[in-house]
Amino acid sequence: MSAAPSLRARLSLGGASAFVFAFLYLPVAVLVIFSFNDARTGGSWVGFTTRWYLALAENEGVRSATWNSLYVAVISTLVAVVLGTMLSLAVDRHLFRGRGVVQQVLYLPVITPEIVTGVSLLAFFSLVLQGLNELLGLDVSEALRLGRPTVVIAHIGFNVAFVALVVRASLRNLDPAMEEASRDLGASAWVTFWRVTLPSIMPGVLGGALLAFTLSLDDFVITFFVTGPGGATLPIEIYGQLRRTISPEINAISSLLLAASTVALLSALGVQAAAGRRRRARLRAQPQAGALPLQREETAM
Repeated sequence: MSAAPSLRARLSLGGASAFVFAFLYLPVAVLVIFSFNDARTGGSWVGFTTRWYLALAENEGVRSATWNSLYVAVISTLVAVVLGTMLSLAVDRHLFRGRGVVQQVLYLPVITPEIVTGVSLLAFFSLVLQGLNELLGLDVSEALRLGRPTVVIAHIGFNVAFVALVVRASLRNLDPAMEEASRDLGASAWVTFWRVTLPSIMPGVLGGALLAFTLSLDDFVITFFVTGPGGATLPIEIYGQLRRTISPEINAISSLLLAASTVALLSALGVQAAAGRRRRARLRAQPQAGALPLQREETAM
């Protein structure tokens, strides 16, 4: 038996952990505190105020950028979760020609530098939009341009890979014998997916959705290349304001983004915990008849 860690080792580990957390989160705490600072510039504390948050409500650029960010994040997350989950099931549960290539290509959006992805998407969208404008015969005033739709498509492109990787991790923890048992008991592939596979991998699906939503809200480099008039997201708007002056409104915007991310994380954890409790309660309530719901639903279909 190994000896218990000494007091010195425990203190060293605790001190190192405290240093890491302080290094990561103290700047965030300072940002949130100074979002309530009454001073317009400088790093000195003048007094408490909430006027920078009130000023955000009157800032048309910030309101428009916030709406664009939420619109892009929600749409891209929903589409990426569906496509990423389907891609994970296809790669992990089926054999097809080119499967190995698909597995390797799946990692490209994750390991490719964002600036490379942004430049390539800009070139792609420019060629496609130019071809469509010529095909439809649109003049300069009516021509299709970069904007919010191209931002949504770009975010879907890189979010699919992240969702697929997270869902694949959940699929590896799922015993294929459970799906085989469901089909042996008379359930179709569709019923098996809804009643066995999806509930089992739901933590991975929710984790992938949360990751995709956060990446979409936070992305700047790729969005900078593929956005156009009326499509600027909140990171683009913040960058534009920082180029003019460092306003305390930036601290307020960042604090609100932090609060939104925290609420999204806690909500996802709550949903996962509630789903786990419902599943455990259902299994305890029907220890001997776990297959009956599958059979009844198969008969109804």
